[in-house]
Amino acid sequence: MLGRALATELRRRGWATLALPRGQADIRDTDALDHWMDSFHPQVVFNCAAHTQVDRCEDERELAFEINGLAVGRIADAAAKIGARLVHVSTDYVFDGKVKHPYPEDAPVAPQSVYGESKLEGERRALHHERALVVRASWLFGPHGPNFAKTMVSLMEKGNRQLRVVDDQTGAPTYTPFLARALADLAARGATGLFHYRNRANATWFEFTREIARNWDDHVDVIPVTTDQFPRPARRPAYSVLDVSKTEAFLGRRVEPWLWGLIEYLERMRNVGLAEA
Repeated sequence: MLGRALATELRRRGWATLALPRGQADIRDTDALDHWMDSFHPQVVFNCAAHTQVDRCEDERELAFEINGLAVGRIADAAAKIGARLVHVSTDYVFDGKVKHPYPEDAPVAPQSVYGESKLEGERRALHHERALVVRASWLFGPHGPNFAKTMVSLMEKGNRQLRVVDDQTGAPTYTPFLARALADLAARGATGLFHYRNRANATWFEFTREIARNWDDHVDVIPVTTDQFPRPARRPAYSVLDVSKTEAFLGRRVEPWLWGLIEYLERMRNVGLAEA
């Protein structure tokens, strides 16, 4: 989902771009990584690959750490061999969610799930290289992949007139084309270290769903529930809003509203259908 949005954005800018699927460059395969680095010789390597199924990570701990942690180090090493910079995408789930104000980049981390732990390990391995950039993002949605917005629309299209959605987890939805633009801008300006990016403003999953329903089918009733009423294998932070003031200052602009992205994405669904969206 993010990889395709990023490839589209980079090509729109006229950047020579090689976007590799897992079949060609499994990030666990050091030989494959070295081959493509030597063949294409990129100036910047963007890693959008991850084990993102948060609940499955609880049962697949070793695989989660292999993909989200160890493999990131391999990518960083392969990039460093040819003098390329690395841009790696991480997550708001590295925080425990016990505060009620946006998390700055230097806030203490305390992941509550295997997914969060493995992504934090990936951050550390990436940042071991001084030319690396790690961008934490949150609640991604957009074309070309499974995501929360598409799931809610699919439920509505199947005739669900009531949707029960958690209202005690607060974060910020992020539209992948907007994130792709930010990643490209940060890379173009030579950013290194740790940055946060998400769209504005804060929302709970219930509030996000209510806006989806309002713009897709306002006859659907969205009902707020608690996390305890909707138990999942992996713990989610109750509050994981990222402070983006550093990113906004560096780029000289505000982050985009997620509502803009949602409206654009829903229009795409209407035009091309759910299967292609």
